[in-house]
Amino acid sequence: MPTATPQPARPAGQGPTRRQLLTALGIGVPLALAGCATSGTPTTAAPSVEPIESGPVELSVFWWGGDARAQLTHQVLALYTQKHPNVTFKETWQANSGYIDKLNTNLAAGSAADIFQLDDNMLGGVAARSQTLDLTNYVAAKRIDTAKLSTSLVDYGKVNGKLAALALAENTPGLVYSKTKVQKYGVEEPAIGWSWEKLISWATDFSAKTNYTVFGTMDPSADYKALWVWLRQQGKDFYSGTKIGFSEADLTKWLQLWKDARDAKATPPADVIHVANAGDVTKQLVVTGQAATSFMWSNQMPELAKSTKDQLGVVSYPGDPKGQWARAALYFAGYAKTKHPGVVVDVMNFFVNDAEAGKILGTERGLPANGDIRAAVQSTLTDANMKATVDFENTIRPKFGPAPVVPPDGQSAVRTLLIQEAEKVQFGQMSPADAAKEFLQQAALKLNV
Repeated sequence: MPTATPQPARPAGQGPTRRQLLTALGIGVPLALAGCATSGTPTTAAPSVEPIESGPVELSVFWWGGDARAQLTHQVLALYTQKHPNVTFKETWQANSGYIDKLNTNLAAGSAADIFQLDDNMLGGVAARSQTLDLTNYVAAKRIDTAKLSTSLVDYGKVNGKLAALALAENTPGLVYSKTKVQKYGVEEPAIGWSWEKLISWATDFSAKTNYTVFGTMDPSADYKALWVWLRQQGKDFYSGTKIGFSEADLTKWLQLWKDARDAKATPPADVIHVANAGDVTKQLVVTGQAATSFMWSNQMPELAKSTKDQLGVVSYPGDPKGQWARAALYFAGYAKTKHPGVVVDVMNFFVNDAEAGKILGTERGLPANGDIRAAVQSTLTDANMKATVDFENTIRPKFGPAPVVPPDGQSAVRTLLIQEAEKVQFGQMSPADAAKEFLQQAALKLNV
């Protein structure tokens, strides 16, 4: 608002000013007369964001992963420095085991890295404690470009209405199956849109064709993402805020569905299922040859393929694909107390939206979040399984439902609890109803609600 220019004092003996007359008559003084003239339509103030510093800046970056991820991440950081010589990086990485404990220790001590990697099991707890940089205004100010990211992928980085992290890559649940075994036994290939009942019926027939040497499907009753998709297909969700979002009756129905499938020998016996329940890629039944299908994240198919000679395929989980969503394979978050928020945000945006960076990163963390970069990377792929993964993701992407809320703090404990309770049913130690009741009681304690 322009500052009003002081007016000279009115000489004595002259009549009242126009302002005095209007005031005496009880008429409001127009804004122009008040010294704050406006022209045209009022404009909205630009969101308040920190600038990108031009002086020397060193940022610390912390992530987990193997040697390949470390090398590729280093290359992108070096590329950023090449384009912004005033910015250098201190890089720290380690294996997944113990990562979140170390991150939480550093956060509590106020010494966390400026940028750190998270997944959706970690984000809710860290962001709820206001330990991540709020990126909301940076998106509004176009400092983070989300134009080429799906809305649901961006939304899956929000906690309590604030954008707490930026998705580095995208994936979604995928039913991975052995094309080799399907063709060997002369059965139809699984397809997008099959109902859960159709899959179980197909699996029952498949098991019989092999004389129960190979079973039709893995039992996913202990798999939180399979339960989550199934719930969303019925208009429900795994979480409602920081509480469990489904009822005892819902979980009983889910556990009973798979008890009946085991009884029909659509799935292997409990001792075989148990080995795969923890999620180890090398122990999934589709690669050990004990079942024709496994319930995984779609971007894990190339890793699964390394453990089997079978040709693999991937489709969505059974039921309406709207139950699935664009899940952030991994995020980058900025530390809320960083001294260089403007540069932190620019680096994060670089990882997601710079074409050269995207080509370097490829699909190591998952499918590129930026659609244009994904297409460019896809054209260079030579691995048949990764090509199939990208094709699947592109096919199902338009069918996705809206993003759910990011899991709250305690998600990892709830996942473990689901495995424990489902295995009690799998081994015949507890009924579906009793296991569901126990799960709901214990989950409330894990979530501190």
